[in-house]
Amino acid sequence: MTEQHTSAPMTGEAPSTGVPPVPGVPPVPGVPPVPGVPPVPDHPPVVAPVRGRKDRRVPRGVLRWTVAVVAFAVAGASTAYGVTQMKRTDVPGLATRSDGRWDYPAIVRPPLPAGSPAPFADANKGTSHYADLRGLVLPAPKGAKPDKRLRGDHGWLTTKVFLSEYATKEDRAALADTLRDRGLRHIAARGWTMPDGTRTRIYLLQFDTGLVAGRVQEEQFTDYTTPVRDLRGAPLALLDETFPEAAKTAHVSHHVYVEPRPYGAEQVRQAYLTAGDVLALVVQSRKGGAKKIPFQQTVVLQEQLLD
Repeated sequence: MTEQHTSAPMTGEAPSTGVPPVPGVPPVPGVPPVPGVPPVPDHPPVVAPVRGRKDRRVPRGVLRWTVAVVAFAVAGASTAYGVTQMKRTDVPGLATRSDGRWDYPAIVRPPLPAGSPAPFADANKGTSHYADLRGLVLPAPKGAKPDKRLRGDHGWLTTKVFLSEYATKEDRAALADTLRDRGLRHIAARGWTMPDGTRTRIYLLQFDTGLVAGRVQEEQFTDYTTPVRDLRGAPLALLDETFPEAAKTAHVSHHVYVEPRPYGAEQVRQAYLTAGDVLALVVQSRKGGAKKIPFQQTVVLQEQLLD
């Protein structure tokens, strides 16, 4: 069975209730008329006075309509204020492009071979990804310039290119031995550079089972507060406590780190993901500082592809 995730268009328009607006009161953007309340006429009803008796009905009628109009105006204004004061991410359907996120294409998982279970199905005891690993690498966003160095041979990257991310010769040698001994099967990768200079590199390493991938991650790559091995350009990296844990997917664990100030020519952000038999590394770097929002967006989307 083919699993597909697509990004559905979102809109912030409220459904129409069919109730006309209140005359004389300007409509409040984003606030529909109150259902079940009849429209207010342009003028209050005129009642003929009764002779010989002091008529109080006209002033009372005017007062009732005035109070109603004021009440609707206040209620509408209060609702609009509530919406505009909320965070963009708290308002369902409201676009948030202006927060710095990138324009990614629709995310679609590659098809599973006939008869193969999904990675986290009950029948899949090894939590293995049977889909083509190359199709599980996050595609580049709009405006990105591809990194030709990470294209590999027919989409398969050599271990040497992956190890070049690490700073010291000793770490590269130790990792090479571990990956060989643990039976690394494939490395798929993709990289790109955005117009603002942000460089992204994503690596997916596939092992025989989820148990093996988890052990490699714990022994060779991550600790709670810092990564086990330094990346090039990031001699110090600390746990990124600003990463939104609410965005975490069900079957993917992550360790997210950020290079603190003062950093060198570039700031580096990195995340290790473990999803069944796949161990992933996501790296973003940028001169003057790697921005938080596109990094978080990239990590979350890659998690969703592996989940």
